[in-house]
Amino acid sequence: MWKHRTRATVALAALALTVAGCSSTGGAQQDSSDGSTSGGGGGGVDTGADYTVAMVTHAPAGDTFFDIIRAGADEASAETGIEYTYANSDQPNEQATLIQNAVDSQVDAIAVSMPNVPALSEALGNAADAGIPVFAFNAGLSEYEDVGALAYFGQDESIAGGAAGERLTEEGAQNVLCVLQAQGQSQLEARCDGVADAFSGTVEKIYVTGTDLPSVQSTITAKLAEDPSIDTVLTLGAPFALTAVQSVDEAGSEAQVVTFDTNAELVGAIEDGDVTWAVDQQPFLQGYEAIDAAYLYLTNGNVLGGGEPVLTGPAFVDSDNVADVAAYAEAGTR
Repeated sequence: MWKHRTRATVALAALALTVAGCSSTGGAQQDSSDGSTSGGGGGGVDTGADYTVAMVTHAPAGDTFFDIIRAGADEASAETGIEYTYANSDQPNEQATLIQNAVDSQVDAIAVSMPNVPALSEALGNAADAGIPVFAFNAGLSEYEDVGALAYFGQDESIAGGAAGERLTEEGAQNVLCVLQAQGQSQLEARCDGVADAFSGTVEKIYVTGTDLPSVQSTITAKLAEDPSIDTVLTLGAPFALTAVQSVDEAGSEAQVVTFDTNAELVGAIEDGDVTWAVDQQPFLQGYEAIDAAYLYLTNGNVLGGGEPVLTGPAFVDSDNVADVAAYAEAGTR
């Protein structure tokens, strides 16, 4: 398989890339980040500055969770000197186009989140054909080997969901509403399914349009008003937890709000007691390791994890440890 190509073969295929940054308020976005302005190393030794990695994610515009991933990627870029470009779209066909753009630009490696592998498989196959190593992170745990990715950095969503389900059982919850902010994303389904498998009570899924927070709020509010037996609202992202808090107030519900993922505002909500806890998959690590792994592979032939997934979570943030996490959240790294 191409994933076992030697470093020399990959190096021969590598060309330098200069990408002009651009951004938009919706759809696909692309910009770049330079970790160093220094030239290549002497004596024929490759350095990070000799290579460019294209990071392509499924993040919607303005997503605060992926800001943390980018902070990790920025840190890895600064420490290693490797250049990386960033592009994103929450539309699978647009994300596939962004991956193909990276292939056509002959980047040295691709770091990609993969919530919808079927939509991305052709572009990722083209990367394999071009000898471009791929490093997966955040989404695509069960499929990353199928598309030839060398490594995966993220949490096992089934394990994370199971941990959340076990905790909810221990806390005495009975009726959980699991709010999915997008359809067709395998990692979101795995979270809710993992909760349901480990939870002793009832889990009901509800789908919302995550890019429209007023609609999210009204949908959750209506559901809570319709079913007062719901004692827990479980969201799958920090912004939706904050919206759910408003829904609980508006509906006059006594449900607690718990969530997957964090941002600075969510950590503050835990401090204030508005959100009970969050499952933290440590996105800073995901962004950092995706770029660092590409650097290590391109410059020294290393593969982190030996082809097995490198798990970055789950961990819980709650009232017992939120004070320790708060400073990191304010810095944008948790």
